[in-house]
Amino acid sequence: MSSLSLSSLDLASLASAYSSGLSPLEVVREVYRRIAARGADHVWITLRPEAEVLAEASALADRRAAGDSLPLFGVPFAVKDNLDAAGLPTTAACPAFAYSPASDAEVVRRLRAAGALVVGKTNLDQFATGLVGVRSPHGAPSSVFNSEYISGGSSSGSAVAVAAGLVSFALGTDTAGSGRVPAAFNNLVGWKPTKGLLSTRGLVPACRSLDCVSVFSLTCADSAAVAAVAAGFDAADPFSRAASASARSVFPPAFRFGVPRPGQLEFFGDAGAARLFAEAAERLRSLGGEQVEIDFAPFAQTAALLYSGPWVAERLAAITPFADDHPAALHPVTAAIIGGARKQTAVDAFRGLYRLEELRRVAASAWERMDVLLLPTTPTIYTHAQVAAEPVLLNTRLGTYTNFVNLLDLCGVAVPAGFRGDGLPLGVTLLAPAFADGAVLELAARFHARLGGRLGGTPAELASLPRSAASFAATAPALPGVVRLAVVGAHLSGQPLNHQLTSRGAVLETATRTAADYRLYALSGTTPPKPGLVLSPGFSGPGLEVEVWRLSAAAFGEFTAEVPPPLAIGNLTLADGSRVKGFVCEPAALSGAVEITAHGGWRAYLASRA
Repeated sequence: MSSLSLSSLDLASLASAYSSGLSPLEVVREVYRRIAARGADHVWITLRPEAEVLAEASALADRRAAGDSLPLFGVPFAVKDNLDAAGLPTTAACPAFAYSPASDAEVVRRLRAAGALVVGKTNLDQFATGLVGVRSPHGAPSSVFNSEYISGGSSSGSAVAVAAGLVSFALGTDTAGSGRVPAAFNNLVGWKPTKGLLSTRGLVPACRSLDCVSVFSLTCADSAAVAAVAAGFDAADPFSRAASASARSVFPPAFRFGVPRPGQLEFFGDAGAARLFAEAAERLRSLGGEQVEIDFAPFAQTAALLYSGPWVAERLAAITPFADDHPAALHPVTAAIIGGARKQTAVDAFRGLYRLEELRRVAASAWERMDVLLLPTTPTIYTHAQVAAEPVLLNTRLGTYTNFVNLLDLCGVAVPAGFRGDGLPLGVTLLAPAFADGAVLELAARFHARLGGRLGGTPAELASLPRSAASFAATAPALPGVVRLAVVGAHLSGQPLNHQLTSRGAVLETATRTAADYRLYALSGTTPPKPGLVLSPGFSGPGLEVEVWRLSAAAFGEFTAEVPPPLAIGNLTLADGSRVKGFVCEPAALSGAVEITAHGGWRAYLASRA
């Protein structure tokens, strides 16, 4: 396809191509061509008929022409086959369990309403039990970089579909690391959101109290774009949670990142993985991070609870009575793991809960010393042959740095960290307390940008993406608790009121300009001197200098309370067409004011006076 010379289907490149006239029908045809070219790669359990997706793409074009807002217009995506997608069976990689859902899972529904196109259902470790990606009757996908190595699980097919450039993003699930381990093995971003931030209605549960719907993507900006659509409270899901307005949405420029104390990191002899982690820590330091050592023991002890404690019984609860009536339908390793739950008692469950609370209290002290925790996503990577020889032991090793996360109610982003000497990728994960998803995604985006390199297994390079479409900031404000605020005068960097932002943890995102239809006035009688920004429809000016700052919703509320008349906070349009919160001026204040629009900004005006 000449117009689709896209080496990857990341959202930035796709949006740029659509703005240049590319049709979503062309994208759909290319997606199916790429899928066919890969042959039997064990990625898919069920594909939608191409004609059906083409018809849906055509309808999307009509909706857009009619003025519908479709933030994910024509974006192809894949769905892990333990999530419902209407018209496709849900199997959880167990054919005897299959059923035909009458409706989409809530997260799938939201994405389709935003214009995204479901391509099909992807392979997984049966009933999402495993981190290896080999426990499926549909075969085992492989890392896109070497077919002898596992893809990671349980969201195996979803990760490979994105890394191979077959779809733009994919939904996975993450209970013990299933949305992060496959990201590490396929050079992807794996966002594991705060529990309940994305609805789990329509998900076949693994551990219902811990399950998260996760997102695989090529960039953090893509994950943020998906989050902007998919996240949000679902009153019909008893495990859904409203985002906390007081949660951290940005990290300060001088942030603290924790790493385990010397001797607490285990790579099981993988020197390449150890080197990549050390380089990742140095990369965070180069971004302004202060490294602090924390005691990893309570985190490791929490991880051990997931399978040695009573939570394994929750996996049995999810599929009873199916497991009783169809014992032969279960994968042998899956059956052994879930079968072990029959030994658990109610007394064990309460003891496990008590122990978890003890460990949470101990782990909480570490968060007093750090803003974010940096860990290897996995200690190493294994071949199919190695996993076949030691299926449980090696799976357990892969969960060393993932199994505790949902038990401790953390959010995280697995992000590429580079390649070992043999060409295999590994990643690191940035973790933070619940509802800090926006802050972690933003920091992971800066980390990924500093690393650069390939997007998944595609030929595309991160640095080659269209900058305007790839901007993390374009999607970040829709994440829970994040506000973008444009300042035009006394709150600019170096100006007398800038401290009102920095003291509240606001972070400077960018310096840019307003759209052309704004005028700027030097107001009279204000202390310190302030300008007034006024929208003037039909006016065509130079666009005025502004800084865009990101801050939490709680901090924004405090800041807004300090804004004195005649100024107010309204909505501003920037030069790139995006809209942010920003300072506006009451028209009555223009009496006696001097128009300074021609200077192009407050700083230039002050310089002219000096």
